Amino acid sequence: MSLLPVSDALERLLSRALPVDGRESVPLAEADGRVLATDVSARLTQPPFDASAMDGYALRSADALQPGAKLTVIGTSSAGHAFEGAISESQAVRIFTGAPVPDGADSVLLQEDALRVSDEIETTYPVRHNQHVRPKGQDFLDGETVLKAGTVLDFSRLTVAAGMNHATLDVWRKPLIALLATGDELLAPGSVPGPAQIIASSTFGIAALARKAGAQVLNLGIVPDDRAAISAAVARAQQAKADVIVTLGGASVGDHDLVQSTLLSVGMELDFWRIAMRPGKPLMVGSLGATHVLGLPGNPVSSLVCGLLFLEPLIRKLAALPAVARDTTAETTVALRANDHRQDYVRARLHRTASGKLTVEPFGKQDSSMMKIFAQSDCLVVRPPHAPELPVGGQCPIIMLRDLV
Repeated sequence: MSLLPVSDALERLLSRALPVDGRESVPLAEADGRVLATDVSARLTQPPFDASAMDGYALRSADALQPGAKLTVIGTSSAGHAFEGAISESQAVRIFTGAPVPDGADSVLLQEDALRVSDEIETTYPVRHNQHVRPKGQDFLDGETVLKAGTVLDFSRLTVAAGMNHATLDVWRKPLIALLATGDELLAPGSVPGPAQIIASSTFGIAALARKAGAQVLNLGIVPDDRAAISAAVARAQQAKADVIVTLGGASVGDHDLVQSTLLSVGMELDFWRIAMRPGKPLMVGSLGATHVLGLPGNPVSSLVCGLLFLEPLIRKLAALPAVARDTTAETTVALRANDHRQDYVRARLHRTASGKLTVEPFGKQDSSMMKIFAQSDCLVVRPPHAPELPVGGQCPIIMLRDLV
């Protein structure tokens, strides 16, 4: 099987991905980043009355059209404590921001625009009709649909949902990602490795990436290079109704790479594997019934690059979330050599000049086993297949790994 271009691989992966079914009701405190499954309508009118927008005096604008008007203060209206009576000619009520405007009043005079002596004020500024008054229902009306199904909830949308008197919201459930790492050589962090053993690290990065993308993660742990053990782990994922099974390592066809053959034996339909990319060539994509199967390389950096390029967009589509905007361009500070037939993803640091221009500096070492360099990188420089040499100062595409601070 020939190597598949990255763009073709991603298109094929996403073409059969549909948003997950199933909804759940979650408290507002847990709804950030979730996707609304239903429209959300107001359960009250906001504001529920004509309210003052400023501290000052509620009055009839007809009584204070010109400076020098004198009015008698007959009471106070504050937030949570409305003035009970009504305003008549040449009367005013001391009022505070958010308080109900008394009956009979139609405007608010700023407190700094009035001279007060005892229970009388003299205006120093003309008043216009409805000045500094927030009319009833200015924000939303009882029964008004404010948030539509499919909206991604954030700080501002949660605020209006709370203001509409919703304590919980109906959202689409998160896709469930079942994650298993395979290899006799792997041990959990905190263990003491033997001479031929290493610590399993990719699991934690991929799990974090999946959760940030909008998934919940079922970690099936470390599975030995054994067909029965791999089959049992896959069965656990199916029993949990995982939307995606993600394997780490063992997806190639070497003597000890048993993941692909085991999955095929339990019914997986293989779509493709082996991608024209570096790092991450041994990527496997298939399906097990309605469950997506994504076999990532076992090498830590390769798995993270493939997770970023393939797992993140898959999860976002399953979760009905918009794609993450990571692509941009930067000016290279070193010459980049011509590329071969595989698309390269080069770890690099970003810098922002005083003028705001982005420059990128690739690391000299790019071995795919070097996790430290990935952790120090701000981006990946993308070198397309057969890209010609790029001189210093040339613009190159990059994929942002994190925000530049």
